[in-house]
Amino acid sequence: MFLRKLALLNFKNHPQLNLDFEGKLTCIIGNNGTGKTNLLDAVYYLCLTKSYFNSVDQQNIRFGSDFFRLQGLFENEVKQHDVVYKLASGRKKELSVSDVPIPKLSEHIGKFPAVIISPDDSLLITGNSDERRRFLDSTLSQVNRQYLLWVIEYNKIVAQRNAALKRFAEAGTFNKALIESYNQQLVPLGDAIHQARKTAITKLIPSFNAFYRTISLEREQVSMRYVSQLNDKPFDVLLDETMQRDALLQRTEAGIHKDDIDFFIGENKLKKFGSQGQQKSFVIAAKFAQYAFIKEAKGFHPLLLIDDIFDKLDNDRSQRLIEMIAGDDFGQVFLTDTDDSHIKETLSGKENKYSVVKINYEKR
Repeated sequence: MFLRKLALLNFKNHPQLNLDFEGKLTCIIGNNGTGKTNLLDAVYYLCLTKSYFNSVDQQNIRFGSDFFRLQGLFENEVKQHDVVYKLASGRKKELSVSDVPIPKLSEHIGKFPAVIISPDDSLLITGNSDERRRFLDSTLSQVNRQYLLWVIEYNKIVAQRNAALKRFAEAGTFNKALIESYNQQLVPLGDAIHQARKTAITKLIPSFNAFYRTISLEREQVSMRYVSQLNDKPFDVLLDETMQRDALLQRTEAGIHKDDIDFFIGENKLKKFGSQGQQKSFVIAAKFAQYAFIKEAKGFHPLLLIDDIFDKLDNDRSQRLIEMIAGDDFGQVFLTDTDDSHIKETLSGKENKYSVVKINYEKR
C-alpha cells in the first residue's frame, strides 16, 4: 500500500498544502514548529479516523477557520482509493472512500493500516497502563474489526455498570440483580478481548526481541509480559469476588480494563532502570513488532510514520535504524527531522531510495 497524494486544508497550522509522494522513503524536513508532525498526523487521521496527538477533533481545525479537510490518494496492487475526511465546527465528522460515504468510522479502521512512532511514545514505558492497553488495541483493531467492536461494547457496559454503582451509593441501596446482569454481558466480551490480547503478545514477542537486538547491536536482552487479572482467575469469579468492593468504590475493579504490559531489560523493569536511549530503542522495537504483526495479518505493508526519529539515539543505533526501514521488511515510510543529514549519510549513493519534502513556513 502506498500513499501517492496528500492534501490538507485548514488542518492545524497548515492553511493549504498539496504533496505528491514517490518512492518508499519520504523525509519531511523543517525547523521545530513548522508543522512536520502535523503532516504525519494528517496521514494518521486518514488511516484511523482520529488524531494521534490530540483527541479533541475541534482543536485540530486551524485557528481562525471553522473546518478542516484532509484528502489522500492510496494505491494498492489492484486500484486507487481516494480518502476524504472533513470536520466542520458543530457538525459530525464526514469520511468517504472514492466518493462512497462511510457512515460508521469503525468500519474504516484496518482498511489503510498505519503505525506511528513519536517522542510521545515514551509514555508507553513511563506512562500508566492506559498507554499500553492503547498499544494493544491499536494493533488488534487494525487486523480484527470484531475486536474493535468488542472493546467498544465492553467499555460501554463498564461505564453503565459504574454509573449504576454510583447511583446505588448516592441512594444508599444496592441492586445485585442489575449488577449481575451487567456481569453476564461483560464476561464473554472480556474473555474474548483477553484471549486476543494474550495471543497477540505471544506473537509480538519474537519479532520485538529480534528488532531490539538489531537496533541495539545485541547489547541488551529485553522482554515483555502480559499482565491481566484474567490470567489467574475466570472473569465471572473475579466479578463476584469484587462486587462488594465495587459497591464501596463505585467503580468496576476487575476486568480487562485493568490489563497492562510489563517491560524488562535483563531482569529489571525498563521503567526504572532503562536509559533514555534504551527506552527509545525499546519503543521503536515494540512499534516495529506491531508493524510486523499487522503486515502478516493483512498480507501487505502498512504505512510507517516516524516523528523525530533520531532524538536520544546514538549514531550507531540511528544508522542501524535507517538501514532497517530502507530495507525490504518495510513498505512506504514517512519520517521527520530538522535536517536530512542522517538520511544522506546512511543512504549515500542510493538517492533513489528516498525523497525530501521541506516545510519552511512558521507556526501560526
